[in-house]
Amino acid sequence: MPTRRLLLGAALAAPAFGALAQAPWPQRSVRFVVAFAPGGVVDIIARLLAEQLGELWGQPVVAENRPGAGGNLGTQVVARAAPDGYTALVNSSTFATNLSTFRNPGYTAEEFAAASVVAGTPQLLVVRADSPIRTLAELVETARRRPVTYGTPGVGSPNHFLTELLFRRAGGTDATHVPYAGAGPALTALLAGDIDVAAAAVSSAMAQIRAGRARGLAVMAERRSQVMPDVPTVAEAGLPPLVDIVWAGVFFPAATPRAVLERTNADIGRVMERPVFQQRLAATGFEPIGGDLPTTQAFVASEIAKWRDIVRTLGIEPA
Repeated sequence: MPTRRLLLGAALAAPAFGALAQAPWPQRSVRFVVAFAPGGVVDIIARLLAEQLGELWGQPVVAENRPGAGGNLGTQVVARAAPDGYTALVNSSTFATNLSTFRNPGYTAEEFAAASVVAGTPQLLVVRADSPIRTLAELVETARRRPVTYGTPGVGSPNHFLTELLFRRAGGTDATHVPYAGAGPALTALLAGDIDVAAAAVSSAMAQIRAGRARGLAVMAERRSQVMPDVPTVAEAGLPPLVDIVWAGVFFPAATPRAVLERTNADIGRVMERPVFQQRLAATGFEPIGGDLPTTQAFVASEIAKWRDIVRTLGIEPA
């Protein structure tokens, strides 16, 4: 993953925070528009943040789910909201991917200012526990000898594009994509023997791996996941590095005062230091990212650029 726990301290050390603490914002409740349905990881993180930030701010922070169009609907709602600091978006990395995979997602990057990238979980390639394929190198060699099938949460998902990119980089492989309506159905199909390998986030696959029903081949990250330290990275497995995490972040409309962004960033950093938050985060399979405001905004910009390059490399036409 691209950042470390020590980055959390950068937000806490922001020199402007002493002045920000005296700012009148917030004077009323703050709305967190969650771009996905209740019960998912992004929703869980949003509600835990809302609870903890409400305590710090002395004002209610209300999570409101606005799912639809792969996260685009909720994002559009916040793009059109008043930039007064009282409406924020909680979205996943689809904020970045949808800008390249949708012809018209209904928003632009310029309409938002990132306040915090809270946490992330790497993408993972996983096989059944009884699969004869035991390493990523063996998966590639198998795909060179015979056709293999890989399942993902759907056509156009990051999992789809990344796995396609991996096989293309390896060269000489015959791999067929089998899309499903989410990571859960893809993993169910894997365990049933319908596909050879599944691509899912660590957070989605960890229960099956811990139960001994599945086995991780490689994580798409710069370093091993703290949740699954025994699973190598793609680079460690001998293939060209491939890095992608599913992350959750907080955004405001672009014209929101910088003081609001800085205070939100610093206070989320404080929340992320709390044991209760760390425990809940670990239970979801996510790891903290954090970072000060410039680090956060640079990371989001790099994610947008990365996905633009991946879509161009694969020759994909936006939907």
